[in-house]
Amino acid sequence: MYGLTQPLKGACITGCLHMTLQTAVLIEPLHALGAESKKRSLGMNDLTEINLSLFEEDFSEFYDLLNGSDYVSNQTFEVDSRTVTCEASDWTRLLGPAVCAFYVLVFLLAIPGNCVVGLVISSGKRPFLPFDLYLIHLAVADALLALTLPFWATAAVAGWVFGNTVCKLLGLVQEATFYSSILFLACISADRYQVVVRAVEARRESRQGRCWAACFAVWAVGGALSLPALFNESFRPGGSEVAVCTEYYDPDSAAWWRLATRVLRHLLGFLLPLAFMLVCYGRTAARLLHTQGSQKRRAVRMMAAVLVAFFACWAPYHLSLMVDTLLRAGLFPYGCTARTSVYVALFSTQSVGLLHCCINPILYAFVGERFRRNLRKLLEKKGVLERARPPQSGQHTSQSSENTSTFL
Repeated sequence: MYGLTQPLKGACITGCLHMTLQTAVLIEPLHALGAESKKRSLGMNDLTEINLSLFEEDFSEFYDLLNGSDYVSNQTFEVDSRTVTCEASDWTRLLGPAVCAFYVLVFLLAIPGNCVVGLVISSGKRPFLPFDLYLIHLAVADALLALTLPFWATAAVAGWVFGNTVCKLLGLVQEATFYSSILFLACISADRYQVVVRAVEARRESRQGRCWAACFAVWAVGGALSLPALFNESFRPGGSEVAVCTEYYDPDSAAWWRLATRVLRHLLGFLLPLAFMLVCYGRTAARLLHTQGSQKRRAVRMMAAVLVAFFACWAPYHLSLMVDTLLRAGLFPYGCTARTSVYVALFSTQSVGLLHCCINPILYAFVGERFRRNLRKLLEKKGVLERARPPQSGQHTSQSSENTSTFL
């Protein structure tokens, strides 16, 4: 995920540390005018240090001076605003501590919530319902994603201090859990469609076998889609004192790899799952709306909440990523102002997206009547709560059918 793999400390905006041809050409007349007295030629490290110390305004003034002088002939120097160093703004300076605090908050909320979901479901009756099996795998994926957040929170304020191996490993875990979590949401929508619209709850054993196969397939697909994280590298760009953990592609193929990985992220990580859930939940809601009962109307409202939460959490991030891709492709001006704005937007919107691993336990578990009943039984068994009195004679306990009580 783009935001988690970029440093938030320092004066350089993403992509601004690449050496430009204009900078290399600029050094040649300087070398001819007096650098020989140093009795050594300028190497790439020297060029990098000079590039890091100059911002776009400095290059503009200096290039104007050279273009108007008699020292340079048959050459015109122009600033490449896509690659020069951008001076840090107040927004970028404040973003690091803010993102660090937010990641810690998400971690503290997501870990307990998803662990409770896994504990309650695993302590219930077996064999698991397909819905429960998908839900426990979703909780595992969200918890694993949350476990990476303390590392990224540290990197947001101190740079990457964990080495190259951890950089690659956490990138793999982060990407695999990101895709798996979203694909499990799609599986849950398909299961609800089968139960309510297709009425297949009677063949529970065969459904469970298909459910285990689907879970295995989701983890396999998530693992395969995480392989681009092997391109992650931990390094200090351009002599900077702050290390980063980010994608590091060969310059000749960087644009192609970036486009390919982002198209996959947009399609498999957002657009296709969203369309699939819209179809499944739409048809499920249409069936429930033709029946009577407040519980079924409540299930329809919760289906709408699931879709709204997914869209609200991830749509801003994907829109920001699309804008960044278009700017990098040169379709629009990509100066320092645009770069800084996109940089801030990517980090902010991805932080919002990470909230989804906190919301999932609430939407899919804690609001469900059957889950709350099983949670109370578990707490009573552990002695945390007093055992509830048995229902009075003639009182009907809620034993709703699977198509409503186990929806959420």
